[in-house]
Amino acid sequence: MPLPLVELTGILASPVYLAALLDPLPVGVAVLSPELEITFVNAAMEALTGFSRGNILGKPCYHVLRSTVCMSHCPVRNHEAGTESICLDGNILDRHREKIPTRHSLTRIRSRAGKTLAYIEAVEDLRPAKHVEVAKIESSGYKQIIGQCPSMDRVFQILPIIAQTDSSVLVTGETGTGKDLVAEAIHQHSSRAKGPFIKVNCGALPENLLESELFGHCKGAFTGAVENKPGWFKLAHNGTLFLTEIGDLPLALQVKLLTFLDDKVIYSLGSTHGTKVNVRVVAATHRDLESMVREHKFRQDLLFRLNVIRVEMPPLRERGEDLVLLLNYFVQQLAKQLKKKITGLSSGAMALVSSYAFPGNVRELRNIIEYAVTVCQGREIDVNHLPRYMRSTDIRRPEQSPLPERMVPDFRPQPVCPNWTHMERQLIMDAMIKAGGRRSKAADILGWGRSTLWRKMKKYKLD
Repeated sequence: MPLPLVELTGILASPVYLAALLDPLPVGVAVLSPELEITFVNAAMEALTGFSRGNILGKPCYHVLRSTVCMSHCPVRNHEAGTESICLDGNILDRHREKIPTRHSLTRIRSRAGKTLAYIEAVEDLRPAKHVEVAKIESSGYKQIIGQCPSMDRVFQILPIIAQTDSSVLVTGETGTGKDLVAEAIHQHSSRAKGPFIKVNCGALPENLLESELFGHCKGAFTGAVENKPGWFKLAHNGTLFLTEIGDLPLALQVKLLTFLDDKVIYSLGSTHGTKVNVRVVAATHRDLESMVREHKFRQDLLFRLNVIRVEMPPLRERGEDLVLLLNYFVQQLAKQLKKKITGLSSGAMALVSSYAFPGNVRELRNIIEYAVTVCQGREIDVNHLPRYMRSTDIRRPEQSPLPERMVPDFRPQPVCPNWTHMERQLIMDAMIKAGGRRSKAADILGWGRSTLWRKMKKYKLD
C-alpha cells in the first residue's frame, strides 16, 4: 500500500514520504483523521502494537490501541476542552493481548482558518523505564538531599509516595533547609519527570509583572505588550510549576491561583478565553501561613488547596548527627571542586562549628565551608579559616557550650579528619563511656533513637 505524502512548504523543495520522517523515531506515532481513523503509523507503532500498518489504515484508533486512556480520558475529548496538547499515562493491549504501560501525547493539526485537519498521537512504551523508576524511588539518592536523622528519614519515606500522586504539595521550613531540592526531587521521581520543571520566586517581581509572568498576556493587553506571551503556567504544561516564597504572593494573584487549582484553566491578561493546562503545583515558604491567614494576608481557601500534602523540612539545629555528615560531604565536594587537598577540620574548628546555631541552616553551612576551603592553604581547616562572626556568643546554640554535650569527634590524636565510619564509631564509644554504659542515655546524648543506636552498635560490632 503506498504511503501518504506530506509536503513541508518552505522547508524542503519537494514532497517527502511521511515514513521517511517518522520511521526513524523510537516512539510510536500515529496520524489520525478528524474522525479518529488511522491514516498512518510509523515502524515503532507497528512494533509496539504488533499490527502492520497495511492492516490498520482506516480503522478507528481505539480498535488498534485498545487503551485505558480511550475509555476514560480520551485525549481528543480533553483536547476539545481547550487544551493545546495533552499528555496522559495509561495502558494498551497489543495484538497478543499483552498489557503494556504507555504514555500518550496528542497534538492537533489545524488549518489557518482553525479547522481540524488531523491529530498526531505519540505513544511511548514505559516498560524499559519501570524498573529504573522503582530503583530511583527506593534509593535514598535524592540528588543532594543528605541526612539520616529521624526527621529526615520521615521526609525520605514520604517522598516516593508524594511523587506517585498528582496532588498539590506545600513544602515548609526555615530558609536554607533544602525546600528547593525537595520540590525538584518530587518532580524528577514523578510521571512528569520528562516534562518541564519551572521555578518561580513569588517575591522577586512586582505584582503587575508577576501576573504577566505567571499567566501570560495577549498583544495589546497593556502598554508595551506588543506580542502574545505565554506565562509560566503554559510553559510548564505536562510538568511541574514550583512556586517558591508563596507567602509573598499578592492577594489578587492568590485568587487567580485558587481558580487554577480548582479547574486547571488559566486566563491570560487581556484574554476572555481560558486555556486548560496540565500542571502540578508545588509551593514552598518559610513563613507561617496559618498566622498570615489570621492576619488576613493569605487566603485560607488557598492554604487548604495548597496544603493537600505538606512536607516540613527540619532546621539543621534539630538534625543531630546530620551536622557531621553534611560537614564531611561539603568539605569533600568543595575541596575537589576547588582542587584543594583538604581532608577535614581540626578539633577546635569542629567544636566551634558544633556550637554554632546555624540560623541559615544547610545553605549557611555550605557557604561557611566554601569560605573555609577557599582561604585554607593547608590540609586541615582550623578556627582561623572560619568566618569571624561565628565566634559571637549571641549566635551560639543557647543549650550548648562551645564543646557540646551532643558529641563531636575528637581529632587531637590525628593530623586530619578520619572518615565517617571511624568518626561515627568513635561517637558511639564516647557517648557510651559518658553514659556509663546505659544505651538510652547514650542515645539521648547522640540525639538518636534507641533503635538507631542499637542498629549502629551492631553494625560496628560494639554490642
